Amino acid sequence: MLYLVGENLDKDRAYYLAETGRIVQLMRGIYADATEDIDAIVLRHAIRIANYLYPRAYLSAASAVLLAPTRDGRLFISGPRSQRKRIRTLEIIQNIAPANPSTAPATIADGLGEFRIDVSSPRQRCLEAFRLRSEHAASINEDMRASLAARLIDEYGDPKKAADAIWALARQNEWYREGEQAERYLLKSPSLIETRNEAELILTVAWHSQPIGELRHDGFEWRWTAEKNFNLPLVQQRRPGKLPPFILSLLPEGWLERVVKESDERALLRSGKRYMSNITISSNAAEIAALPADRISTRLSDFSSEGMFAGSYQGPGRGDIENNFEENLARLFANAQTPRLSGVQIKAPMFLDPEGRLTPCTREPFTHILKPAGTSGFQALPIIEYLSMTLGQAAGLEAPAIALMEMPEGMPPALIVERFDIRSGPGDERCIALEDICSVLDLPPEAKYDSTIERIARAVRPLSTAPDEDLAVILRRALFAWLIADGDMHLKNLALLKIAPPGADRFASVRMAPLYDAVTTRVFPSLENDRMALKLNGKDDRLRRADFLRFAAIAGVTTRAANAVMDELVERLAAGLDQIVLPNVPNLEPAMIAKAEQMLDLCRARLAVWQ
Repeated sequence: MLYLVGENLDKDRAYYLAETGRIVQLMRGIYADATEDIDAIVLRHAIRIANYLYPRAYLSAASAVLLAPTRDGRLFISGPRSQRKRIRTLEIIQNIAPANPSTAPATIADGLGEFRIDVSSPRQRCLEAFRLRSEHAASINEDMRASLAARLIDEYGDPKKAADAIWALARQNEWYREGEQAERYLLKSPSLIETRNEAELILTVAWHSQPIGELRHDGFEWRWTAEKNFNLPLVQQRRPGKLPPFILSLLPEGWLERVVKESDERALLRSGKRYMSNITISSNAAEIAALPADRISTRLSDFSSEGMFAGSYQGPGRGDIENNFEENLARLFANAQTPRLSGVQIKAPMFLDPEGRLTPCTREPFTHILKPAGTSGFQALPIIEYLSMTLGQAAGLEAPAIALMEMPEGMPPALIVERFDIRSGPGDERCIALEDICSVLDLPPEAKYDSTIERIARAVRPLSTAPDEDLAVILRRALFAWLIADGDMHLKNLALLKIAPPGADRFASVRMAPLYDAVTTRVFPSLENDRMALKLNGKDDRLRRADFLRFAAIAGVTTRAANAVMDELVERLAAGLDQIVLPNVPNLEPAMIAKAEQMLDLCRARLAVWQ
């Protein structure tokens, strides 16, 4: 056991234990158990000791590659000064850091828990490897150099671009000789080696209970390796070192990220095992087969009538919800087997059984999504989403089954949505995946508003198995969002639905997914002037037919076809508005009914001026 005064031991206790011979002082503030192998303790906790002594320094040279001391007990760091410190078999060697170092955080585990420390980036390490008369440079052997070169070439695309990136950093720090040497070396053909770190995380990723690949995090970056017999282009690591965008798109965000209270991607992936599209991720490959498969066994339509759920709700009651619903959901999501959902709206994974009972799912299939009413002016959100989705169906857009549900103890109604990205029935063996457009465009979730409808069309055309039809769908979706004043049709609320037969090496169908998460946003507080989430023809407001025709021309849809699509949607939406009826669900407050009327009036007003 290692003891650091101020971290896991106070000064007075340290003095007492040292005086009684139970611990040994290695240097000021640092102690170890007297009865243990002190040399082994020092080496195991070398990085923690260095971080304690030199909090302004970062791991460099070989130690940045290994995330550990070298085999001869040297640990290389860079910081404000040049100095050496020996503690038993450990020697900490500090070089003066350059003026503008390139660093990134790494995760270290050494038996006392995980902690973060800055390390030289791959570019920085490459320059450190060619420092003149430097012990730091000498620590980086030929295998390490080759691995660094391969890593940089992988990241930048070719040796010349990698060398240019190295030179940019070299000039910032006036490391011109190092830049020249690194450039020469990068033009050679490197080979890769594997490094080790106790913080290394290895996760098996399965799809429909079948392993499809391995996610590995070495403490610094991610690496994805597909199973040899899995050839479908589902999970792809497009940027070296980064989490594959498809996996990233599955992780919690917004309210759920707050609920699970995990700090980074590693922690989020370790906190859960089940995700959308029947994706399961676990560090224990053996337990994947025991996790429940998501499959529709009971249709929502079997227990709904006139837009209302007729089954029985067996989820949280009024007290649970009013006394901080998020905290109560936290208990549900504390179970790693509870499926994870993305999206900022509060929602819960549910299971609808053959008797019509709707229950939170932990060990049951995840078949339906519960969306309860919000607070602070968002109590009518389920009502507005129900009307929006119903109008979408009326307008000719494919959409999942939905129903409003009476909640217990006088609570506002909630919305139930049936999943469309899972198998249905015992004979369905299709492999189904839902990939949102954020993932398709290789953008992080926080960039879901940073795109355009035109860019979506350009991305979908080469991927779709029916591109002309899907481009028409995108046109319909965009026009529908505008006409109902949906200001939240961002990249994560649009997706591709991919379907493959069992054992196939390509998807038989890649199509735009059905409508989901559509809602008129302008009726809610602070959103009265809400604009389109994504620009079309450079605009996010005051859209006209000419704007959509310009988009159609860019997307490759003829003017005639685009006009026909828009005219049909407008006609069907108008008819839907004339026929739509709010279900007579209990506990509808006057304010909610007023919001619904406001929403429908807003839609009628936009239709009236459409030209």
